Amino acid sequence: MQKGCLRRDQDGNVIKLSNYKGKKIILYFYPKDNTPGCTAEACSLRDNYEELIRKGFVVLGVSPDTEKSHKGFAEKFQLPFPLIADSDKKILTAYGAYGEKMMYGKKVTGVIRTTIIIDEKGIIEKVIKKVDTKEHAPQIFKLYAN
Repeated sequence: MQKGCLRRDQDGNVIKLSNYKGKKIILYFYPKDNTPGCTAEACSLRDNYEELIRKGFVVLGVSPDTEKSHKGFAEKFQLPFPLIADSDKKILTAYGAYGEKMMYGKKVTGVIRTTIIIDEKGIIEKVIKKVDTKEHAPQIFKLYAN
């Protein structure tokens, strides 16, 4: 996240990437809580959460939804990771996850579903632009298969 850009998760906790030094961060950007694709993506990460943790990852979701919306979404689907409210879209924009995209054959401006993996030193290691929402965690595991 941008320096000096403090954001809160669904529980009101301040989230800063510097809090996660020494861990790989899965920073996933999604358009909207409680929509089919976003729910599938979140549930894939939830269902594989223990394995992700064992492999040294931290999962952080980001969307323009409010803390209140995130709280309901996280509770409804028992999501064990922070969902960051970025209503002014500063984080989304800084990571290239907000802008012009094609949707149903039309150009629109909105959230570009993207996952960024940041290494233990805080350096962007991988960027996933073609996210497989239903199989997102396995998609990440394949990137790290040796």
